[in-house]
Amino acid sequence: MKQKKGTEIRSRSELSSAIEELSVLVLVKPGDNHEAALVPTKPFLSLCYLVLQVLDKIGPTMAVLRQDIHQNIKRLEMVLESNSSLNSNLVEILRTETREGNAKKGASCSKAFVWLTRSLDFALALLQTLSIGSGKNMEEAVEEAYNITLKPRHGWISSAAFKVALKLVPDSKTFIDLLRENDESYDAQTEKIKILVSLLAPFLEDIHCILKAYDLENLKSA
Repeated sequence: MKQKKGTEIRSRSELSSAIEELSVLVLVKPGDNHEAALVPTKPFLSLCYLVLQVLDKIGPTMAVLRQDIHQNIKRLEMVLESNSSLNSNLVEILRTETREGNAKKGASCSKAFVWLTRSLDFALALLQTLSIGSGKNMEEAVEEAYNITLKPRHGWISSAAFKVALKLVPDSKTFIDLLRENDESYDAQTEKIKILVSLLAPFLEDIHCILKAYDLENLKSA
């Protein structure tokens, strides 16, 4: 049964799958009560896996970022497998590690959550640029998205690796064509990108509210 589900997911475009995930995802901001914060685990990680598939379409430029995302997903999955009580709410990890003083230490799950969120920020910034027809080529769009979202938090090694690989990105039309579903038109695909952006932007705003509540918003690479 699981194999059939995976086959169905792969038969749809990454954008369609991401829109579906976000359409049914329910997220609760902390507000004045941190205990009420909720980020459903499985939908969040599914969304991150979809970002990995999108990055594959961009090519070798995203190899370092892709590896980081994959490692952070696996780190969270390992914890969730060993502690079933955390399976329904990622914020419980932040809460537990903050209480124990481990959220900002070593390879914590809180750090993994922060960096996965930032990877989604990058994907959002890139898709926003592509959806508005800004006239930027793909290289410019990728670089701008990186500079806004990830570069301020990256160390010089990661930034240098990204800069070296930037010349390898495909052109914008080729990238969007790679994301298209079957015989979908270019205009229909662009409209789908806009729908995804409209869903992803408020979702990430809520996530950042939660990160601020746990003093993790400004965490940087070691």
